[in-house]
Formats: sequence, C-alpha cells, structure tokens
Amino acid sequence: MLLLLLLTNAFVLLPWAGAGRITGGKEAVAHSRPYMAFLKIKNATNTRRCGGFLIRPDAVLSAAHCVDMKGSVSVTVILGAHNVSRPEQSQQKIPVVKKFIHPEYSGNGGKNDIMLLKLKKKAEINEYVRNISFAKENEHVRAGDLCTVSGWGRTSLDPPPSDVLMEVELKVQKAKICQQVFSNYQPQTMICVGDENRKKSTRRGDSGGPLVCNKKAYGIVSRGKKLRFFPEVFTRISHFEPWIREKLRSFAIQDIPGSPSSK
Repeated sequence: MLLLLLLTNAFVLLPWAGAGRITGGKEAVAHSRPYMAFLKIKNATNTRRCGGFLIRPDAVLSAAHCVDMKGSVSVTVILGAHNVSRPEQSQQKIPVVKKFIHPEYSGNGGKNDIMLLKLKKKAEINEYVRNISFAKENEHVRAGDLCTVSGWGRTSLDPPPSDVLMEVELKVQKAKICQQVFSNYQPQTMICVGDENRKKSTRRGDSGGPLVCNKKAYGIVSRGKKLRFFPEVFTRISHFEPWIREKLRSFAIQDIPGSPSSK
C-alpha cells in the first residue's frame, strides 16, 4: 500500500503559486520522466519553485501564475534532475531569456493559466533530458482516463519540499464536477481532474507540471481549493496549441540580429 505523500501547504481558491503536494503518490523512478523541468523563480524579495516540461530543446511549458509576482522576475530551468537538493551530473541548468505569458491570463480564477519559456540555449537531449509531445487542437482526454502528474513539493503540511521527484496517478473527471466547485470553471480551456476518494491529489508546488496521458502532455497543473483535495483544475493544452505554435515560430525571428524582438 502506498504511503501517504504530500507535496505543499493547504491551498486556496487562487492558482497554486510555488510549492505543492501530492497526496497518495510515490517517488518516481529516477530520470523516468526526462521531460520534467524544475523552475527556480525569483524576484527582489522572494524565491519560489514550480514545475514545467520540455516541449522542444529551447522551450518549456508551465503555468502563468508561477511568475505572478511583484517586480522583475527571473526564471532558471533545471532539466535532468531527480534530486534537486544536489548538483547531479545529469542536470542542465539553463536561464530563461523570454517569458511568454498568455495575453488573456487572469490570476482571478486562473483563466488562461499557461506560459511558454524560451531558454537561453538549447538543452542537450540525452537519456536524462528529452522533450514530450503535447496535445494538438483536436486531441482531448475523456472522463475516466487515467493520467500521471509529477512534481517536487512538500511531503507533509509543514516540512520543506521534497528533494526528489514524486508522481501520482489521477483520473480525468466530468466537467460538471468542477463546475459545482469552481464558479468560473471553463470546460473549453480547463480539464477537471482528481481522485474522487480524495486519497490522491496535487497541490501548489506542482504548479506548471504536466498532466501526462498516454505519454503525451494534455494539461498543466493550475489550481485547487483551500483544504480540499478534490477536484483540481488543469489548463487544457489542446485549446492553446495554436498560441503555443505561434510563439514557438517567433523564437527563430527573435534570434535574427537586428530584428525588433531581438532588441
């Protein structure tokens, strides 16, 4: 029987910004999820952590609320990590040079909670670091589908976050379940996920991590409700695929010396 594992603090009706917990999960096999990205996010006064995932050697997807902080925010991505408390030889630490936050993102209700990060250099693809495919505009998960979420977060309510990558299996739920709990739940842009028995869940530190179904990313950990493990809201990636593709195409233009976006 799996031990009860918790990855953050009790969370509120706001997006989960920076810590996280997985209830009823387990430690992931080291480097079994080579697409996972550990995000170190800093402003002048605070540091927080979030999850993310590599979709191209130069691009990471995450949740917009992860950088919803006052003042200038810097992000460093660590790829190839299992234990983030030590400098593993497998790790690649790469600064983010550009943050693309969805223009219609709103911290009020977590609408359009998605962000694309451009890395300063391309990641070296190897056995520890690989990108993951993400859902296209016409690809959807259905209620009852089993998916996996991974992240680094607290293993109980109060202690420090987990050093090692944790994972939990969760079920896609019918939209009406989240509509009963979240007044601003939008089925076209969000996925309702969770364990109806309330034995398994994610929380704030797993924000930005992927909901992986059949080896493809379909959702992004977004938000939940205070003191309630079920249900949870994930950003629906398929809805945002055109926006993601548009931003990825802009990467090459920005790299051209003298281009307006390179200045």
